Amino acid sequence: MTQPLIGVTTYLDPAAWGVWRMPAALLPAVYPALIQRAGGLAVMLPPDAPAAAEAVVARLDGLVIAGGADVEPVRYGADADPRTGPPARERDAWELALIHAALSSGTPLLGVCRGMQLLNVALGGTLIQHLDDHTGGEGVYTAHPVKPVPGTRYASLVGETAEVPSYHHQAVDRLAAPLTASAYAEDGTVEAVELAGAWVLGVQWHPEMGDDLRVMRALVEASQRGTHPKR
Repeated sequence: MTQPLIGVTTYLDPAAWGVWRMPAALLPAVYPALIQRAGGLAVMLPPDAPAAAEAVVARLDGLVIAGGADVEPVRYGADADPRTGPPARERDAWELALIHAALSSGTPLLGVCRGMQLLNVALGGTLIQHLDDHTGGEGVYTAHPVKPVPGTRYASLVGETAEVPSYHHQAVDRLAAPLTASAYAEDGTVEAVELAGAWVLGVQWHPEMGDDLRVMRALVEASQRGTHPKR
C-alpha cells in the first residue's frame, strides 16, 4: 500500500549553520519523525504565495499546520496585547490559504498548537492572547491532562484522559461556529477542536514531543483512504 504524502508547514526565520547565516525554512525534526513513525511520508511546505495553496494541497494526501509564532491579532479583529509575539505575516497568509484549500478539497487536516488556533481564526473564531502556566518555563515543555468530550472524533481516537506535552501562551477564546470543542484542560482551556463531516482536527498540545502516535496515525490513515480527488 502506498504511503500517503503528508505536508507540514515550516517556520521562516534567520538561522545559522556552518559558516552560513541567512533566512531558512525551518521545521523541528520531531514533526517529520512523528509523521514517518505513524506511517506517512513527510514533505516540508515553506511559506509561498497564497495563490499557490490550492495547487500544493492538490498534490498532498494530508496536511499538518505546525506550531510556531502567534497569529497576528488583526486576523481576528483584535488589537495586539503587549505579551503577543511579533507577527509572522507571510506565514499567516500562507497557512490560512492552505487551510481553506484543504477544507475545500476535503484533504485531511491536523492543526498543532498555533495550527489549531489558526484553524479557529480561519473559520471566524478569536483567541485569548495570553495564558499563564501553560509552559514549563522559557523553552521548556510542560505536561498536563486533557479530557476528551464523549462522542467526538478525538474521543474515538483517545478515549481516556491523557497527559500531553504542551508549550503555548495563547488559546481559543470564541470558538468558530463550524467547530466543535472535543477536549478540555482542567482549567477549561479548549484543547482540541474538530469539524463535523470532514477529517479536520486541531490539538492545542504538541504530539510531536511525545510518544503517543494515535492522533497522527489517525491523520495518516484518513489520508491513506484517499477521499479527495488527485491529479
